[in-house]
Amino acid sequence: MGTAERRQREKEQRKTAIIDAAERLFFSRRYEDVSMDDIAREVELNKATIYLYFKNKETLFATIVLRGVEILKEKYLACMGAQAPGIVKVALMGQAYYRFSQEYPEYLRLIHFYGSERFSGENPYTAEIGKGYGTCRQILQDAVQEGIDDRTIRADLDPFLTSMYLMTSFMGILSMEHKWKLAIEAEGFSYEQFAGEFFRFIMPALSPGEGSHRMDVRDFAAFGFHVTEPPAPKKRKGQEP
Repeated sequence: MGTAERRQREKEQRKTAIIDAAERLFFSRRYEDVSMDDIAREVELNKATIYLYFKNKETLFATIVLRGVEILKEKYLACMGAQAPGIVKVALMGQAYYRFSQEYPEYLRLIHFYGSERFSGENPYTAEIGKGYGTCRQILQDAVQEGIDDRTIRADLDPFLTSMYLMTSFMGILSMEHKWKLAIEAEGFSYEQFAGEFFRFIMPALSPGEGSHRMDVRDFAAFGFHVTEPPAPKKRKGQEP
């Protein structure tokens, strides 16, 4: 390995070390509670060195957000590659988003925080983050189109609009404020049940009418999709036990 190649490799390793250190801090603290001085101490580098790689804290934060978006994109691509009808791929992507929220809750928290419009559009990573999320939505749109083509999704639905409805629904459910989760639990349901019931609610709206191509959400299990058991019907006041 030549001197130039070795220096480039060392530069990339240092950059990764900076990102890893910042990630640990942003995962454990609020954005406002992390400073470039904190990151410098965490990675054991001079703050001036960090500025050689990142313009400011916002740019470094966006780099970590992009890591999370890339993980989600890979999960969507895996769903798209499944040997399954289009409507099942749509459900698998919703499940993948939910599992992403369970496996990488801190990435999801940072992604939602970055989308709060408090960050500058001039950040060079903003476009990449938008492109990454746009790719996820496009993959979902492709799955909807496959479902239309294989007749497991209604032909009168627009693939783009449907993918937007679904993507924003996924995001809304997974970014739900804690007070709404408490309201769900107060009625005797778990948050997992709530998320699972979304698929029972939305899939009939996507499915065609009666026919050989119509699938029940329970049929999706053969393709690796699982939802929680439907909640038991609640007894009305005055009803006999």
